[in-house]
Amino acid sequence: MSEHTPEDSAQAPLIDIVLPVEESEHVSAWKTAIAEQLGLPEERIVDMRLRKHSIDARQRQIKVQLRIEVGLDQPLPAEPELKPLYDRPTADAKTVLIIGCGPAGMFAALRALELGLKPIILERGKDASARRFDLGPILKKGTVIEDSNYCFGEGGAGTFSDGKLYTRVKKRGPIRDIYETLVAHGAPERILIDAHPHIGSNLLPKVVMAMRQSILEAGGEVHFGTKVNQFILKDRLHSRGKHSRWPRVPQRPYDLGNWPLRPRHLPAASCPKCAPRTKALCGRCTHRAPATSD
Repeated sequence: MSEHTPEDSAQAPLIDIVLPVEESEHVSAWKTAIAEQLGLPEERIVDMRLRKHSIDARQRQIKVQLRIEVGLDQPLPAEPELKPLYDRPTADAKTVLIIGCGPAGMFAALRALELGLKPIILERGKDASARRFDLGPILKKGTVIEDSNYCFGEGGAGTFSDGKLYTRVKKRGPIRDIYETLVAHGAPERILIDAHPHIGSNLLPKVVMAMRQSILEAGGEVHFGTKVNQFILKDRLHSRGKHSRWPRVPQRPYDLGNWPLRPRHLPAASCPKCAPRTKALCGRCTHRAPATSD
């Protein structure tokens, strides 16, 4: 069924059609099915653009579901090219410290740039290129390098995966924006269309490195080999006369320095269920588990 009709909308209509798998790649079959559904001659269909592609293999005959944007009597407007364009923060921009250069950390950095903030990423592992050499000992000898392996490093655990993009969230969050960001950094445009998008293990590390390059070119910073072990709490007088405790980032062995971090809100940890990585944030936690004796 069509989501729009030419009569009730000035926008190009989106038409859903279902075709046998052997016909699903033929543009002529698209036009015939769309014309039949709209009750119009095929000559009025001037342009078509695939918007969604999914495979239905629940029955013996495999079918393909297509959502197509249709240009009736005129071509569809050209789509803007997706490019990684981020403005540099001003000299007095606030700094956002991000721990971890996985997907969440990288997208947080890009979002910070969009908001006019300067992101600084601290990552315990290595960049994607250097990580490759540290995977050999795992496969050959079963030896794991603690801070550089399949889990830690640029792009996180997914950098050397097959690049499947999967989420159960359909109605919350800017999923389309995430896909467009990946395409702008080198991912195939097909991920904007497929119901189960897939970047590919050969391409994903390049996309990750391109995202890091965008962060650097826009004035952000990415520091590899920088492991954050804990927050050093320091008493500070609040504007209302009350004492609060601001964390300070531990000093890196070389050029990072001892940067002050003064966020408006501190991240919350769920104790006593908190994981080892978040226990450092729970210095004032009131939900600590009782001590046990042997």
